[in-house]
Amino acid sequence: MNENLDLEKKASEEFPKKPLMRIDILTLFPDSMNAVLSESILGRATAKDIIEINSIQVRDFTENKQGQVDDYTYGGGWGCVMMGQPLKSCLDFVRECAGERKTRVIYMSPQGTKFNQTKARQLKADYDHLVLVCGHYEGIDERFIEVCVDEEISVGDFVLTGGEIPAMALADCVCRMIPGVLSDEECFTGESHWDGLLEYPQYTRPEVWEGRSVPEILRSGHHANIKKWRRKQSIIRTKARRPDMFEKIVFTEKSDKKLLVEIESEEAQERIDVEEKE
Repeated sequence: MNENLDLEKKASEEFPKKPLMRIDILTLFPDSMNAVLSESILGRATAKDIIEINSIQVRDFTENKQGQVDDYTYGGGWGCVMMGQPLKSCLDFVRECAGERKTRVIYMSPQGTKFNQTKARQLKADYDHLVLVCGHYEGIDERFIEVCVDEEISVGDFVLTGGEIPAMALADCVCRMIPGVLSDEECFTGESHWDGLLEYPQYTRPEVWEGRSVPEILRSGHHANIKKWRRKQSIIRTKARRPDMFEKIVFTEKSDKKLLVEIESEEAQERIDVEEKE
């Protein structure tokens, strides 16, 4: 028995386990990326070989002595555009290093499809290698996008100085759903946006702070009632804060339909109370 365990240990040392997700980020600022992505939860998951995140310096793949990665745009205009050659050479390198993985090349762009939790779940389910391309200056040569990029993704309707912050956001969102990164699946399945609802309010010690008490039901120890209260609060919050999300939800569970009736009744009573005070 001990001999078998020794053999298994030796095999694991010679052939370390393959991380469940590999993310390669093509960037001009790898040190800044590494400083963030190597810390806390993602850093611990990387140390355990659950995930692998690499920030690759695009400048290392230029074919000129100056390390030039950008040039003036054809047709004139303000600023410079990142050249296709160093990006393509960098991409070829990470593809070769990744080996036989199912790869998706994503350009972080304000012109892309807006990123959300559903998209993150799809990327996590369908691929085990993501290549995130970070543009800078006035963007990247369109021909690189046409030839090499599978998809463009945006994190919102605004423009940043580069794709690094969006890339870190996407990497964090996808990696935290990889088994073993968080202590339990419920750490992310119960949070905002997972099932179309916002998360319920959370509280910790002390019981009374700044004159405000933790809701009594959370101190009751009655798990069924607590679960019901939390679900109800999620529905209330989503309806109030994100009506656009709420309108898309189809409630099929009887318990949810009962909560909706309760909420509507309470809202109606609140309106009556306001009118009476006026």
